[in-house]
Amino acid sequence: MTVLIIGGSGFLGSQLVRQATTAGHTTIATYATKPGDAAPTEWRHLDLRDADGPDAVLTEVNPSVVINASSGGADWAVTAQGPIRLAIAAAKRGIRLVHVSSDAVFSGVGRARYDESCLPSPVTPYGAAKAAAETGVLAVYPEAVVARTSLIVGDGDSEHERLVHRLATGAFDGALFTDEFRCPVHVSDLAAALLELAPSDASGIHHIAGPDTLSRYDFGILVAERDGLDTARLPKATRATSGLPGALDVRLDSRATQRRLKTTLRGARQFLREARPPR
Repeated sequence: MTVLIIGGSGFLGSQLVRQATTAGHTTIATYATKPGDAAPTEWRHLDLRDADGPDAVLTEVNPSVVINASSGGADWAVTAQGPIRLAIAAAKRGIRLVHVSSDAVFSGVGRARYDESCLPSPVTPYGAAKAAAETGVLAVYPEAVVARTSLIVGDGDSEHERLVHRLATGAFDGALFTDEFRCPVHVSDLAAALLELAPSDASGIHHIAGPDTLSRYDFGILVAERDGLDTARLPKATRATSGLPGALDVRLDSRATQRRLKTTLRGARQFLREARPPR
């Protein structure tokens, strides 16, 4: 199987490259600025702001499946328009497509849990761009998979873990919110789940997040305990009083997707405690 990973130099993309190559797939990965540290079969340059870029790459590579793990933040051209162009190109060729989306499409107000039937209600430009991409991708290619996920965590190398270190050491002036809740997922579990869905007959929206709900502050405490940091030095605050835009309580319900997966989506309490060094 030939797998094309869009955004292969990113945190999730790099893990997808590693797992796909380990599984023996021909793995082509794209980058926008420079190739990443992973070693796919081949690197290809792709700027999703280029209107003709997705079609050209799919013509050259002719993959069996495409997984879009790109991250353009609030850049509308990359995060909203680029995935739709990619979906049009994939649909034209009948190529399987998995588009990675985010829990940022939800406001976190008025619900305890969000399942796949819940309509987007973004409150940030990034969330709005992700919501637009979801709608556009499924409009032009209903057979595609839109996979929403939450905080993506690794073994110390994710942006969320690095932030905890910077706060604990005083290298960054900020705080972890006690009223902002998410369902963190380990990058290796997420990548395995995406690679499992890619060649399947799945379509539509799927939620892929961990079963544990943690506040940003409680997540920080677990990371600090794992890494031997002083938890007392972690500053805390509330988003509600910070004046900063962003969703509050967003709990992705991933049970429906978990039932069809062989991959186990571990909770953050499990994978963070499993990684603690012996005392």
